[in-house]
Amino acid sequence: MPVIRASEIGSYLYCRRAWRYRKQGVESENKAELAAGTELHRQHGRKALSAGLFRTFGMILLLAAILLLVAYCTAQL
Repeated sequence: MPVIRASEIGSYLYCRRAWRYRKQGVESENKAELAAGTELHRQHGRKALSAGLFRTFGMILLLAAILLLVAYCTAQL
C-alpha cells in the first residue's frame, strides 16, 4: 500500500480531480499561471516577513522611548 502524506490529503480535500491527475502523472496545462501564482505568493511572503520585522523594530523603539522617558523623569526628581 502506498504511503499517503499530509500534503496529499490537503491537495485531495482542496481539489480531488487535480489530486487524481497528479497521481496519474498528467501534466498541467496552465504552467504560466501556476508560476505567476507561485511568484505572487513568494512576494507576499517577503512582504509579510518585512512587516513583522518592522513591527518588532517599532516595538523596540517604543520600549526604548518609554525607558528614556522614565529615566528623564526620574533624573528630574
